[in-house]
Amino acid sequence: MMQEGSSWRKSLSAEFEKEYYNSLIHFLREEDAMYTVYPPKEKRFNAYHMTPFEKVKVVILGQDPYHGPNQAHGLSFSVPAGVPHPPSLKNIFKELHEDVGCPIPENGTLTQWAEQGVFLLNTVLTVRAAQPHSHKDRGWEHFTDATIRLISEQKEHVVFILWGKPAQQKAALIDENRHLILRAPHPSPLSSYRGFFGSKPFSKTNAYLNKNGIAPIDWTLSS
Repeated sequence: MMQEGSSWRKSLSAEFEKEYYNSLIHFLREEDAMYTVYPPKEKRFNAYHMTPFEKVKVVILGQDPYHGPNQAHGLSFSVPAGVPHPPSLKNIFKELHEDVGCPIPENGTLTQWAEQGVFLLNTVLTVRAAQPHSHKDRGWEHFTDATIRLISEQKEHVVFILWGKPAQQKAALIDENRHLILRAPHPSPLSSYRGFFGSKPFSKTNAYLNKNGIAPIDWTLSS
């Protein structure tokens, strides 16, 4: 459940009253009763809890959570400390090192980014164990689309990092006159060599933030 009194909960309050959201909650109750669902309940809104609305500077948009044991903890592309880096995250770290020289960390948790204003959002916030995209088209997309629209309409000079076609389709929700959109192929090994490597999202983000008088992100992650 999203925290009571949070800036996100107030701003998105209308969504919790809509039919799609009630259907989504009913669906999740049934899934939780019958299957293993990732991430666990208490971590499903982690992106919102760790990056309050007023702190958002950057949005990195993923798809659905990792579907393996102990991987998903509510932040796109991130895994808890001590969990091996999934292939997409390995490629993100390679590009991070090539782009801004950050050492590749041992731990794959991105909470240090989230705490600085990098909103690590997936378009779908849950998944059945070992079944990618199993919670697609169940209602999460309406909720996360509303989240993206809210950021676009009520903030200025946010960097939206859209990796892969599903993420890039969300560009239609974003006002490019007010924000920067960085598009590149997904960091998955299947597509990373088609233009993800060399796209320099981290340096481009900080250049834009600096230009607009916003403190840049320290992308270095402690191991």
